[in-house]
Amino acid sequence: MNIKTCEFVPKDKKKQEKNQSFFHKLKPHLELIAALLSGAIVLLAWIYKDSIPYSLFVILHITAFIVGGFAKAKEGIEDTIKYKELNVELLMIFAAIGSAMIGYWTEGAILIFIFALSGALETYTLNKSNKEISSLMDLQPEEATVIIDNQEKIVPAKNLQVGDIVLVRASERIPADGVIIRGTSSIDEQAITGESIPVQRHVEEEVYASTVALDGTLTIEITKPASETLFQKIINMVQSAQDEKSPSQLFIERFEGTYVKVVLIVVAVMMFLPYLLFGWSLADSIYRAMVLLVVASPCALVASIMPATLSAISNSARNGVLFKGGIHIENLGQIKAVALDKTGTLTNGKPVVTDAFYAEGLDEEKILATVVAIEKESTHPLAVAITSYGKEAADSHPVTVEDMRTVSGKGVTAITDGVTWKVGKIDFAGKKLVNQFHNGIAEKLANEGKTVVCALAGDKIAAVFALKDTIREHAQKAIKLLKNKGIHPVMLTGDNELTARAIAKEAGINEYIANCLPEEKVNHVKHLKEKYGNVAMVGDGINDAPALATANTGIAMGEGTDVALETADVVLMKNDLEKITNAIDLSKRMNRIVKQNIVFSLSVIAVLIVSNFLQVIDLPLGVIGHEGSTILVILNGLRLLRS
Repeated sequence: MNIKTCEFVPKDKKKQEKNQSFFHKLKPHLELIAALLSGAIVLLAWIYKDSIPYSLFVILHITAFIVGGFAKAKEGIEDTIKYKELNVELLMIFAAIGSAMIGYWTEGAILIFIFALSGALETYTLNKSNKEISSLMDLQPEEATVIIDNQEKIVPAKNLQVGDIVLVRASERIPADGVIIRGTSSIDEQAITGESIPVQRHVEEEVYASTVALDGTLTIEITKPASETLFQKIINMVQSAQDEKSPSQLFIERFEGTYVKVVLIVVAVMMFLPYLLFGWSLADSIYRAMVLLVVASPCALVASIMPATLSAISNSARNGVLFKGGIHIENLGQIKAVALDKTGTLTNGKPVVTDAFYAEGLDEEKILATVVAIEKESTHPLAVAITSYGKEAADSHPVTVEDMRTVSGKGVTAITDGVTWKVGKIDFAGKKLVNQFHNGIAEKLANEGKTVVCALAGDKIAAVFALKDTIREHAQKAIKLLKNKGIHPVMLTGDNELTARAIAKEAGINEYIANCLPEEKVNHVKHLKEKYGNVAMVGDGINDAPALATANTGIAMGEGTDVALETADVVLMKNDLEKITNAIDLSKRMNRIVKQNIVFSLSVIAVLIVSNFLQVIDLPLGVIGHEGSTILVILNGLRLLRS
């Protein structure tokens, strides 16, 4: 008798595990929640300021200071200790405290709220963008079957060494880069090249880690350890490209420490110098120093960028373009060249039947129905395309298929109505017979960059099908619009020269590069950056991820792989290439408004500082000028909400 036991889990433990899971999901968003909560507290205190005791008013603002400013204060202090350099985080905290010291609690709290919110959004976006590495890791096989003394042994893939012999069965992922020493198979290399049509690999040909052997068993000799495979290079390139900082970011980091030092030195001098040299009272000197600390804080400067950026991001999202951060929408308007992947970007990413030729004197519908009946047993992308193409014929002419077999790397055989059929490559059907069919139409179709599938019934060619990954509906118009804006388009593809030339010509692209591996795409993008300066990369596959990360702006198609979507800076949600030009126009508008805001806010700060030193304004006017300029730049930025 079999006795099954079950473990009793107390309700309290289940509840505890549920709470831990909730807090784990909440943790990445705590900084954003704290910033929003800080703003809510400030708003509450401002609304009820006339009906609550002053002590409660102060307590609410201190709470807002702590809730909103803790993360930025902690970051500022830690960075100051680590790099021995003052930063804007500390200046904002000092300005808020200085504002509170002279009785202007609300102004100080608003300063904290705006800065905390911008920092929280930046952190949230950064956390989101780091997910692509884990997505890539999921595609790496964890185990491999190693052959030692004619015995199979399962070992961790990471422990594979050069010279190891591994066995890869049909539908399994190849664990490391190597050379086939026995067997043949169609290989799905989409993770590496991005191409949707599998390629045939034979003895002595190279295969790559994380690609899939579709229909044959392979014995492979490992040529590279797991840490040096082509797929691992993709991961490393994505990581290194993300670590690179833009010139504007580096300038801001260099400017930050100097700005803080200058402001703090001037404030310190302001506290005593007028008292010693100009006969001001000590109280007046300290008062003016505190006013300086408030008006010199870059509140309007911060607001010059964030509201405009968020408005532009919101506008573009409504129109099907998702930006992952302000720096990306800023960069897009400055691009001079754009590199485009072929499969899934310029094209739909799925082969379709474009031409079909049938033997004269035979029932075309019956031939098509027979081929579909044979092909529908296969999961090969070409078979799926033919099955979809002939669905109506198959429904009208039911065909019984017997003894269907897959011939690895060549095609399939089957028997229908006592006739043996072969469906597959030209060589599989018989090159001589195929060349005689319809005056050599198969060769002409192949020269157009199309994939040819032949159907042999007995000893006669019954049909020839041409398949092609078709160009997207709006691709030609998008390329034309990019050219009109002075942006140079280049197509990068892992596909062969013939197909690449055909697609580039159809799309209206003059420059293309074929047979590109991921590393080569990165090198070509770097070359374009050297030649044109600002470059965008548009792609959809895992193999595009390093190039997307290397480009100044990476753009992914909305139906692309998770890795491409996470790596990219911009996502075309509706897969419409034409939207890129709309986003470029919006980016240029945003850059103009941001420049207007920056010039205006810096001018106001300069005027307020000079006016404060000349004792022309007091704190209320300084606050009105400071906060008024902030409101004006925010309103100017909100204009970008309009389409």
